[in-house]
Amino acid sequence: MFTKILIANRGEIACRVIATAHKMGIKTVAVYSDADKEARHVKLADEAVHIGAAPSRESYLLADKIIAACKQTGAQAVHPGYGFLSENEAFAKRCEDEGIAFIGPKAHSIAAMGDKIASKKLANEAKVNTIPGYNDAISGPEQAVEIAKGIGYPVMIKASAGGGGKGLRVAFNDKEAFEGFASCQNEARNSFGDDRIFIEKFVQEPRHIEIQVLGDSHGNVIYLNERECSIQRRHQKVIEEAPSPFISDATRKAMGEQAVQLAKAVKYQSAGTVEFVVGKDQDFYFLEMNTRLQVEHPVTECITGLDLVELMIRVAAGEKLPLSQADVKRDGWAIECRINAEDPFRNFLPSTGRLVRFQPPEESMFQSDTTKKLGVRVDTGVYEGGEIPMYYDSMIAKLIVHGTDRNDAIAKMRAALNGFVIRGISSNIPFQAALLAHPKFVTGDFNTGFIAENYGKGFHAEDVPHSDPLFLVALAAFMNRRYRARASGISGQLAGHEVKVGEQFVVVTLGAEGQNQHHEVTVSDFEDKSGSSAISVGGNSYQISSTATLGQIRVQGACNGQGFTAQVERGVGKNPLALRIAHNGTQIDALVLSPLGARLHKLMPFKAPPDLSKFLLSPMPGLLVDVAVQPGQKVQAGEKLAVIEAMKMENILFAAQDGVVGKITAGKGESLAVDQVILEFQ
Repeated sequence: MFTKILIANRGEIACRVIATAHKMGIKTVAVYSDADKEARHVKLADEAVHIGAAPSRESYLLADKIIAACKQTGAQAVHPGYGFLSENEAFAKRCEDEGIAFIGPKAHSIAAMGDKIASKKLANEAKVNTIPGYNDAISGPEQAVEIAKGIGYPVMIKASAGGGGKGLRVAFNDKEAFEGFASCQNEARNSFGDDRIFIEKFVQEPRHIEIQVLGDSHGNVIYLNERECSIQRRHQKVIEEAPSPFISDATRKAMGEQAVQLAKAVKYQSAGTVEFVVGKDQDFYFLEMNTRLQVEHPVTECITGLDLVELMIRVAAGEKLPLSQADVKRDGWAIECRINAEDPFRNFLPSTGRLVRFQPPEESMFQSDTTKKLGVRVDTGVYEGGEIPMYYDSMIAKLIVHGTDRNDAIAKMRAALNGFVIRGISSNIPFQAALLAHPKFVTGDFNTGFIAENYGKGFHAEDVPHSDPLFLVALAAFMNRRYRARASGISGQLAGHEVKVGEQFVVVTLGAEGQNQHHEVTVSDFEDKSGSSAISVGGNSYQISSTATLGQIRVQGACNGQGFTAQVERGVGKNPLALRIAHNGTQIDALVLSPLGARLHKLMPFKAPPDLSKFLLSPMPGLLVDVAVQPGQKVQAGEKLAVIEAMKMENILFAAQDGVVGKITAGKGESLAVDQVILEFQ
C-alpha cells in the first residue's frame, strides 16, 4: 500500500480524497494555485506544493508541475479527482512512465472511453445500445447544420472531450445548430484543449441514469447500482439520487450488465461511470463513460456502504476487489444537492467573494441493520471567512442525505437545506428547496427537461410557495418577542421608560414597490425558561418553542409539536429594523411593530429605486472577454453587447431594449465587480 499520495485537484474533491487517505493511514500532498493558497484542502493535507497562477491552465492543468511535485515530496501515487487532468490520457501515461501510480484507469482505457466519439464506436462493437448520430469530428458550423438536418432535429451538439456541461448545446433548428457548434467549440477549446465536436439525436423526455462500475487489475468488474441524474439545468446536474425512482429491477440489471460488458472491453481498472439515456418505456442507450470518480459518488456510497475513494486507492495499489457482484447491497435512499455559488433570482449568475458566514448543517448518523451510516453528510472545500474565486467551478459544497426510503430522504434534505447558512455570496439553496417541494419531483415524475419546463422563464421568489405562509409571520413575532423579553431584563433602565414586552403586535411583511401586508398578531404565555409562546395570527394558532440563542442565524425548534429549522436575521435587508425569515426556500422581510407603529408606518411614502435602464451593468464578478459594440452604434433588443467569463463559463449580455450606445466605461480584459458599469446608452 502507498504511504504518500498527491491529490492533483482542489476544492471539495481534494478534501474528500484527503479524508479517506488519512483514514487509511496514508500521508497526503496538496497542490495549490495563487488563488488557493489559503484553501481548505491545503490546510488539511500533510504537505502542500505551489504550482502556479490562479487560472487552471497555468496551474492545475500543468502535468509537468504535478509530476515535479510528486518527485519533490516523494508521493508514490496521484489521485486526480474529477475535472482538470482526471481524464487526460497523456497525464495518466506520463505518471506510469515516471513510476508514479495513477489512481484511476489505465491510459488505454481513458483513451478508448474518455473520447466520446471513440467510445461510441467501441460501444457499438461491444453490442451496447447507442443513440443514432454522427460520430466523427465535424469540420465547421456549415457541416454541423447539414448533419443535424440529416439526423433530424432536435440534436445534441457535444464536445468529444467534454464534461460537466461544458461544450454542450441542444439545437432545434438550423440557426441553433450553427451558433451552438461555434459556442461548443470555443468552450471545449478553452476548457479541455480539444475542440472536436460530434452530433447525435436528442431523445426527448429522457432520463439520465448512470451506472457506477468498479474494476481491478485482476479482471474483476462489478456494477454498484445506478444513480438518477435527470434533474439538470443547462445540462449540469443539480440533484442526484440513488436508486432511481423510475427503473425496474430488470432494467437495472440489464443496464448494469451492459456497463460491465463495456468496462471489460477496455480492461477497465478503478471506479468509472457508464451514462445512459433512458426513454419512457425504459429503453436505454449508451451516452458516454466517465473514466474517473463522479461528483455524485456519495449517493452510491450511502446505499452500498462502500468508500469508492478507498477502493480506487486499493485497486491502484494492485489489490483485488474485496467483493463480488452478489455482495453489492442497496440499502435505503440517498439524495445529493449541489450547493453552488450562484444567484438563482438573477438567472443563476455566478457569485464570488468572501464567505462571511458558512455553517453547514451538522452531520448526523443513524444505525441500520448492518452498519452505521450518515443521515446527513457535507462534502466541501471551503470554510467561513474563505474566498470563492472566479477562476473555478461554482460548486462550493455537496449536501448528501441518506434515508430509509425516498420520502424520508426528501424530508431530511429539506430540513438540512433549511439549516445551511451561507452569507457573503448568493447560493442556489432556495432553488433546491423549490425542486424538492415540487409535486412532480416528490412523485418521481420527471425527466431531464424538468427544470426547463417548469422554470423556463427563470426562477422567482413566487416559485417557492410556502405550505403555511402565516407560520413565517408567527415565527417573526416569536423571535421579536424573545428580543423584547431580553431587552426588558437589562438592568439600569430609566424608571417609567422600561422596555415593555407586550402581547399585541402588527407584523408588516415588506413587498416590492411598497406593496406591504399587515398582520395583526397576539403573542402570549411566554415562559422564559421554556422558550415557548402561543401566537395567534389570521385565525391560526401556533405554539412555538425554541432555545435558539438570539443573534444566531439558524433557529431550531418546534411548532405545534412538529420540529422545524429556519433562518432568522435582523438588519440584512433594505430595512435595518426588519427581520428576515427563511424556511423551506421561502423568504420574507418583516417589521414587527406595535399597533400605533404600524399605523404610522402606513403613512411613510414609498421611495422608488433609481432608473438604471441607461446603463449596462455587470451582473456578476468576472472577466470582460469582449465588448461587441462601439460608441454611437444603434442596437436592437436582444443584440449581443458584451461577454463576461466567470467560473469557466461564458455569459453573454444582450440589449434589453432598442437604443444607441453612448460611452463605453470598461475595457476588454478588465476584471469586473458586480453591478459595475460596462457601458452607457444615450
